[in-house]
Amino acid sequence: MTLDINLKNKLREIFGYTQFRGMQEDIITNLLAGNNTFVLMPTGAGKSLCYQLPALVSDGTAIIISPLIALMKNQVDQLEALGVKAEFLNSTLSKSEMTRVKKAVLAGETKMLYVAPETLTKESNVEFLKKAKLSFVAIDEAHCISEWGHDFRPEYRKIRGIIETIGNLPIIALTATATPKVQIDIQKNLQMEDAKLFKSSFNRPNLYYEVRPKTSIKKQLIRYLKARKGQSGIIYCLSRKKVEEVYELLKVNDVKALPYHAGLESQMRMNNQDAFLNEECDVIVATIAFGMGIDKPDVRFVIHYDAPKSLEGYYQETGRAGRDSIPSDCIMFYSPADIVKLEKFNKDKTVAERENARYLIQEMSHYATSGVCRRRLLLSYFGEAVHEDCGNCNNCLHPTTKFQAKETVLLALDTIFQTGERFAFNHLVDVLMGDNTSYVQSYEHNKLDVFAKGKTQTHLYWESLLRQMLVFGLLERDLDAQTSIRISEKGKEYRDYPYAITMNQDHDYAKLLEESDEDKEALGNIQTTKAHDEQLFEMLKALRKKVAKQKGFPPYAIFQDPSLEEMATVYPTNDQDLAQINGVGMGKVVRYGAPFIELIKQYVEENDIETASDVIVKSAVNKSKSKIWIIQQIDRKVDLEEICEAQNLSFSEVLDEIEHICYSGTRLNLDYYINQIMEDDRQEEIFEYFMNAETDNLQIALEELSDGEYSEEELRLMRIKFLSEVAN
Repeated sequence: MTLDINLKNKLREIFGYTQFRGMQEDIITNLLAGNNTFVLMPTGAGKSLCYQLPALVSDGTAIIISPLIALMKNQVDQLEALGVKAEFLNSTLSKSEMTRVKKAVLAGETKMLYVAPETLTKESNVEFLKKAKLSFVAIDEAHCISEWGHDFRPEYRKIRGIIETIGNLPIIALTATATPKVQIDIQKNLQMEDAKLFKSSFNRPNLYYEVRPKTSIKKQLIRYLKARKGQSGIIYCLSRKKVEEVYELLKVNDVKALPYHAGLESQMRMNNQDAFLNEECDVIVATIAFGMGIDKPDVRFVIHYDAPKSLEGYYQETGRAGRDSIPSDCIMFYSPADIVKLEKFNKDKTVAERENARYLIQEMSHYATSGVCRRRLLLSYFGEAVHEDCGNCNNCLHPTTKFQAKETVLLALDTIFQTGERFAFNHLVDVLMGDNTSYVQSYEHNKLDVFAKGKTQTHLYWESLLRQMLVFGLLERDLDAQTSIRISEKGKEYRDYPYAITMNQDHDYAKLLEESDEDKEALGNIQTTKAHDEQLFEMLKALRKKVAKQKGFPPYAIFQDPSLEEMATVYPTNDQDLAQINGVGMGKVVRYGAPFIELIKQYVEENDIETASDVIVKSAVNKSKSKIWIIQQIDRKVDLEEICEAQNLSFSEVLDEIEHICYSGTRLNLDYYINQIMEDDRQEEIFEYFMNAETDNLQIALEELSDGEYSEEELRLMRIKFLSEVAN
């Protein structure tokens, strides 16, 4: 009774809560009784309190093993703000700081010591801990101990032996992401099979789950963020390079964002993390290195720019949204190309690691493409049965086509039964489709009654059906062999008493991506088409002709057709938006922009059209260091061949870059180079041709200028000279 009163007093006095949440009190009581404790609790449900509060009421120092430096710093900062003496011991500390931390622990002043697993394995640190008075060991993010988990860390495997060395201490292991297989693996490796298990529901009903095809992703992203200006969010990318690219995109589109990845200097990472926590920026663009243990309750959205490596990682990262129980979004952009990239990352791993990684990637891919309620699918993966759709995911709100599946479900169940209930999806599909693989032959499954009985369907059909049967509880995984599938009790009942059953078609993202202009361009098809406003386009052409006549230039020297088409697509109504149109740039905006902006403004008002500020996505690409460097070299009159060599580009590629700069309105003086390779009369003839031509099309110029007398490179150089002198 006294302990209960003390716990509640500390809960109110230190943490400001009047009551415990969920199973927190039972977990804490079990740990304080000296028992090993295993906690499975979703992100945001209050795991950290389950070891922080017991540490405060226990004699000695609690050791908290944590995988990330950022996580340690965040939690220590929060505890110190509450007046609790906590320290961390990791590689960021100097020798004198480490000595200070150890002295405080040995003096009994520190209630919690956060330690990285790598730090814990050092002999000097083990010897130091043997001298200290310790209360218990908490192992946070315990899934890192399992090779079946998504963040396997070999150092975690050594923890049990180190605990035995420093003293017979109670252990509390905690994780927010563990499948039934990973749960068993954690307990086995920590030798705590007898530990009491506290498992909360993984369901977070306030989170909205959506998977979108990766089409026009930049436009989708900017529109989404502009609609949520001032809200906090995290955007996860797979690589440091992608983080920087997305950060630059957001910055140029006036989104208050900062990057976070392991390639940044450590102080900058900490500063950016603090800025996000302190609401000095709205959006953090990060690799998965960001977020573990970040206790920010009002994250309103978590966006995955790329598909994650596993469903465990996805669940944990999305769990950082909406910790205050207010509705929040979890959006993933998906392309089949993401899966190909993820598989390439694993090529240097051992065979066993590759197989585990491939399994996790496949589960991720099937989650993304499935038409089943996303919440049901996600919770099923973590061993939690849900019998109704959630109504709060894109598959529930915009369902795919449903189909009747009674006969094919029965055939699938017969196949699993006849093959002995010990094979993975791919083998079962091979049997159903009649694929006479060596593996099928080795088990003589080509002689079964069910062999080839499903060949009227596709491989994808059977893969999808089997996975939906798993979600709906007709099948279950074998915990001893993670990939093996067997028939559940519900499935056995269905075989005996079948009934009508409907399934959902999967999403065909590959087809959607094939139809996307942006993704075609990403694949190297530059000839993309845009659905521009034909009426506005014709009005802009007429205005261009009028301006060109006043200036005495050919119309294309003002703006090219592709630039006018883009204006008639995104409707720029100010200088900044017009400058972002391809082939324009601020130079041309200053010279020619005003009448075009005025025309577009008037057209937008008369036709009640979304303005450029709503739909335009500014590009950071045109401000690349490469282009600035090329401009500087030309200003210094450096030979183009030297520029080619320095940039490791062909002459044609350098001309591509120079043309892009020139068409964006920047004046370039190439006379120093052109005068070396061309006589004055040749220059004059080409210059005069471009002045009177209706188009600057190179092929037409080659045909009209005297039977191959001029090379393509000469014409390109003179076209640059002409546009620089006349149009810019």
